[in-house]
Amino acid sequence: MVDVKTIIEESQEKMDMAVMYLEEALAHIRAGKASTRLLDGIRVDSYGSMVPISNVAAVTTPDARSITIKPWDKSMFRVIEKAIIDSDLGIMPENNGEIIRIGIPPLTEERRKQLAKQCKAEGETAKVSIRNARRDGIDALKKAVKDGLAEDEQKNAEAKLQKVHDKYIAKIEEMLAEKDKEIMTV
Repeated sequence: MVDVKTIIEESQEKMDMAVMYLEEALAHIRAGKASTRLLDGIRVDSYGSMVPISNVAAVTTPDARSITIKPWDKSMFRVIEKAIIDSDLGIMPENNGEIIRIGIPPLTEERRKQLAKQCKAEGETAKVSIRNARRDGIDALKKAVKDGLAEDEQKNAEAKLQKVHDKYIAKIEEMLAEKDKEIMTV
C-alpha cells in the first residue's frame, strides 16, 4: 500500500528543487553589484576540457563595482577574456597583463526593468514546477485511493499538500520581492 507521508515528502522534495533552481537563477542576474557568482555560468577551455573560470583563476571582488580575475597560468588570459566577451554578461573585460578586471557599470532604469522582468519569468518557472509537484502528489493520492487508501486520508493529505504548496509559493514571492528591491535600488 502507498504511504501518504512518502507522497507528501516526494512532492516537497520537488518543491525544494524548484526553490533551489530559483536561488541559482537569481544569483546569476546582476543587480548592479559585483558578485563572483556572475561568472559561474562562463566556461573556458583548459587543457581540452570546459571548466568554470574559478577553476583556472582566482576570482575576487575588491569593491562593489568590479571583479578581478587572476589566472594561475599566463596562457589563460586570452581564453578567459574571450569567454567573458562571448558570454551574455555584456561587459568588456580589461586586461593589464597581471589581472583581468571587469567593471560593473551602474544599471540604467530600462535595464533594471528588464532584469526585474527576467526575475519574474524565473519566478514563474519555479512556481509552475511547484504546482506540477503538487499535481503529481494529488494524482498519486488518487491512485492510492484505488489501491485501498481511505478517502478521508486522501482529503487530509491533499490539504497538507496544499499547505506545503502555499508555503513554497510564499517563499518564492519573498525571494522575488527581495531580488526586485535589490535590482531597483539605485
